[in-house]
Amino acid sequence: MTVRFAACLAMLMMVFRALPADAGTPRPDITAADVLIRNATVLDGLGGEHQAFDVLLSGGKVAAIGRAVPAPAGAVVIDGTGKWITPGIIDVHSHMGNGAVPEVFGMESVGEFSGTVKAEVWAENGIVVQDPAFGRAAAGGVTTVQILPGSGNLFGGRSVVLKVVPARTVQDMRFDGAADGLKMACGEIPTYSYNPNPHVYGTLGKAPATRAGNFAIYREMWTKAQGYANAVKEAKAKGTKPPERNLQLETLADVLDGSIRVHMHCHRADEMAMVMEMAKTFGYRVTAFHHAIEAYKIADILKSEGVCAAMWSDWWGYNMESYDGIPQNMGLVEQAGGCAMIHSDHSTSIQHLNQEAAKAWSSAVNSGIPVTKGQAWRWLSSNPAKALGIEDRTGSLAPGLNADVVLWDKDPFSIYARAEKVFVDGNLTFDRDNAELRWVSDFELGQTGAGDEK
Repeated sequence: MTVRFAACLAMLMMVFRALPADAGTPRPDITAADVLIRNATVLDGLGGEHQAFDVLLSGGKVAAIGRAVPAPAGAVVIDGTGKWITPGIIDVHSHMGNGAVPEVFGMESVGEFSGTVKAEVWAENGIVVQDPAFGRAAAGGVTTVQILPGSGNLFGGRSVVLKVVPARTVQDMRFDGAADGLKMACGEIPTYSYNPNPHVYGTLGKAPATRAGNFAIYREMWTKAQGYANAVKEAKAKGTKPPERNLQLETLADVLDGSIRVHMHCHRADEMAMVMEMAKTFGYRVTAFHHAIEAYKIADILKSEGVCAAMWSDWWGYNMESYDGIPQNMGLVEQAGGCAMIHSDHSTSIQHLNQEAAKAWSSAVNSGIPVTKGQAWRWLSSNPAKALGIEDRTGSLAPGLNADVVLWDKDPFSIYARAEKVFVDGNLTFDRDNAELRWVSDFELGQTGAGDEK
């Protein structure tokens, strides 16, 4: 064994040393002791900002939050003076693992382009857990992510919710009990993905070629899903032979009965409104519109329908349907009382989502939209948790919730802020001051030539 290979192997084993052998949802048991962080500024994820607060982590949960919290015997006590504590960041829209770094053809598993309807595809089956992007996201304070299929299909397939922890398998990363999602898409991307020349409608007979064609296929598939779900129920009630199993329709039927949440790529306000009307017709609901460039135009409707909007701080103009993007988008949805969220959609921007939220917050405040930092942090934690159906488990610093917590060296809305320590389920999974708790992927360890002993 070469010296370099031995060193690389040791680094890998350091990452995986704490993972148990069973196949459930193991977490790296790095920190056995209780942890008390004292005298920090706390953004609780529910809209509050608290000065000189303590946060106690115990048994994988937030045990207490407030002033002068007593330290249990044997607890690790961290001085948080001048520092900030927040819930871990939740990215509701990521392709990490499926579009792994380095971005080469052999690692691509974001979009399954073999048909416009691919509801049977599961994003988790394409995830590379050794993607270096996971460790870099952890260094940016991200503790939970939803991994989605791409937007080239009208029905792209099932998403999966993961804890951002070092792992050997995707099962090790799964957020236990979190529901799967269904990725859907509307607008330009699914029309031009199957049309080599978007200016020549119907090229090669591929569908869809127009937005009207998109909706025709939506309605066709939801009609089939209703018939399939009814046939399954009827066969079960009568004890007769069920219809032949159809994995596409099975996923859509699970949406109709509420066990799978719809996350839909959609930019234009008028199109989002049409999708919500269609959902009412077929008896399902959209959990969130992603990208939602024009969410501000229908912020009141999104609020009344209980639909979240996952947005960027300032991306716009990359296609025709994104030309009405404004940096006040998130602030206007917040002002209307809606569920606003920041999202990355990229393995680089996920590393500084706190700064992306800070840009959106600054744009709102500078335009006279009253949003506090406490309210803005909900865009990063409790609102995404709500959209994923895990708000009773994570997303805020409330006693009894998972101890998914970030200690920042300064105000996380500062461009200079860095995540100092990151806890997932109370375990210290990233520590900027401890090289042993910085993730290492074998993709980053390099290769040696035959016979290279150095």
